[in-house]
Order: sequence, then structure tokens, then C-alpha cells
Amino acid sequence: MKIEEIVEYCLSYPGSFEDQPFGEGWTAIRHKENKKLFALIFNRDEHLCVNLKCDPERSDFLRQAFKEVKPGYHMNKEHWNTVILDEGLPEDDLHDMVKHSFELTKPKRKTKK
Repeated sequence: MKIEEIVEYCLSYPGSFEDQPFGEGWTAIRHKENKKLFALIFNRDEHLCVNLKCDPERSDFLRQAFKEVKPGYHMNKEHWNTVILDEGLPEDDLHDMVKHSFELTKPKRKTKK
């Protein structure tokens, strides 16, 4: 997978936008409404990677199931995974992880009292 492909996929989610808050080489995909990050795309050790938020119980499962999923680089290791994108992870599994991250970070709907 190329950086353009993962950026395009992440931007296909409603209300998302691309940002570079950490400078060149780090592409953040955020929610427009609450500005929360749900994907952070970067190169590390000559590999294209993406950090994705994840429920802690699911994080452990994914790390055991896929060699491409590691504890989050420069992130909270309990709540974030780093996914290595150029080592053959099935695209459907990556898409599920992106969707999960998007759902965990999306703006909360206010309820009427």
C-alpha cells in the first residue's frame, strides 16, 4: 500500500480532514468536528506505518493475530496500535482497524435531558 492509498481511504470517512501537526513526514487524519486524530501515517525504518486507536482488549488480539500490528509508536501502547502497511496485511483487516479507530474517536452526540 502507498501513502496516497491509505490517506485517500481514511479521507473517505465523513467529516475527516488531513493535517500535518507534527511537520513534514507525519500525516494526521482527523475529525473536523472535534479535531481528534484517528489515523497517523508515517515512515519508520523504511516502512510505511499508520497509528490507529483501538480498544485495549482488541489491541492484544490484533497484535497476536497479525505480525504487522505492533504497540503504538510514540502513542499510548494500551490504546493505540502501529500497523505496518507494506508487509502484506489483508486490506479488509486494515479497513476494519481504520473504521474501529474512526468510531472510537468520532464526536459524541449530545443527548437531551
